Amino acid sequence: MVKDEKTGTCHIADHLLKDHCKDKLEKDLGISSEKAAELKNILAVLDDLSAEQIGAKIKEYGIVAPDTKNPLSDPYPFNLMFATSIGPCISSGYMRPETAQGIFVNFNDLYYYNGNKLPFAAAQIGQAFRNEISPRQGLLRVREFTLAEIEHFVDPDDKSHPKYSKVSNLEFLMFPRDEQMSSQAAKRLCLGDAMSNLKHFFIGAIVNNQTLAYFIGRVYLFLTRLGIDEKRLRFRQHLPNEMAHYAADCWDAEIESSYGWIEYVGIADKSAYDLGAHTDKSGVALVTQEHKEVEKLVIAPNEDELGLAFEGNQKMAMNEKEAMEMKATLESKGEVEFEVCKLQKMVTIKKNMLSISKETKKEHQRTFTPSVIEPSFGIGRIIYCLYEHSFYMRPSKAGTSIGKRYARTDELGVPFAITVDKDTSVTIRERDSKDQIHVNVDEVVTVVKDVSEGRTTWADILQRYPAHTSASADADE
Repeated sequence: MVKDEKTGTCHIADHLLKDHCKDKLEKDLGISSEKAAELKNILAVLDDLSAEQIGAKIKEYGIVAPDTKNPLSDPYPFNLMFATSIGPCISSGYMRPETAQGIFVNFNDLYYYNGNKLPFAAAQIGQAFRNEISPRQGLLRVREFTLAEIEHFVDPDDKSHPKYSKVSNLEFLMFPRDEQMSSQAAKRLCLGDAMSNLKHFFIGAIVNNQTLAYFIGRVYLFLTRLGIDEKRLRFRQHLPNEMAHYAADCWDAEIESSYGWIEYVGIADKSAYDLGAHTDKSGVALVTQEHKEVEKLVIAPNEDELGLAFEGNQKMAMNEKEAMEMKATLESKGEVEFEVCKLQKMVTIKKNMLSISKETKKEHQRTFTPSVIEPSFGIGRIIYCLYEHSFYMRPSKAGTSIGKRYARTDELGVPFAITVDKDTSVTIRERDSKDQIHVNVDEVVTVVKDVSEGRTTWADILQRYPAHTSASADADE
């Protein structure tokens, strides 16, 4: 944050720098190619700049307070958590900046509820509060908002996901950090290729693990099924300095709106930081305990048969490789020659004398702090963009006949026109056939939704509802 040195008005430092760069690129027709490239690079790596670097650029470009044109202070950190006083003793406290911490505090109960097994997930929705410096842009920058968060707990040594294959073939816009650092644009990539880090797509910018990739895929499906335009949706990987120090990997689902590309969903691999921090402060171990399964070599001798051949000296010592080679020979030839050092001779071992196999056994108990994959949804922001992408309303005060209004909607390509007849019924008109039906007000949404999404046809609708005729129109009037 920076402050107007005369009025004390506060501004977000990186926003001032971003606005300056965009303004120069759009309005300065005489800007050199070198300067334009520099400004574009700043916009690409803006989230990765430190406070000192942002302050240096503000001074270099002569950026001043937008309203007063007064000089600005050096950038300084600002706590986005709302401070408050609690109780008669005025204990200091903070309003929650996210909903997830309640899940972490109750981890042991949730783990027990899931049968003491990993992986498992918990979800929560509720209000969160952040001390926004300058609330604006509708539902995008507010101090109180609704968050929906999922905390998916996994073994840090095994972040695979059984349903990953269901999303691995999805293709959508991805913006890995290497592309951002080199001022390139987002690319349409297959999620499976991003996991594989195929060199012909991009270098060094991969999704960290299967579970993280699975949730990226599910977030894409969720948003597009809601009505978000997939061409205006991208997944941007956090830059190194932008990412939390404890995170393994972070991606933001960004949607293009009238305010530009804005973050709407964050999907992060937060490692074991939250559970570890609560454990350190509370003294209550928030850990899991699991038996480790190991594969062991098992040699089961037939004492009677083997004893005769070895003359009572049947104790053998061999490594795993030798044992498996003996097993292969016994299965292929039925017998194998084995040297008994104590007898100083070779002994023939037959297939019925012993069995050699590998078995998976639980060896010992392993205690560890689980990692967590966290998708976090800003509900207000999603709803705001959903209206921008999927809903359009144009009020009309033209005093023309209903026939001319139908003709106008036909030219626009509107498939169904709805006219309110009276309080209890409406008329639905289909564009191609120009047929009209009477529908009860309570049913109109279901009818239009079903025929629009292909669950039924207009021909079926005509059979179920009365046709709108000139006689019925006279009756309505």
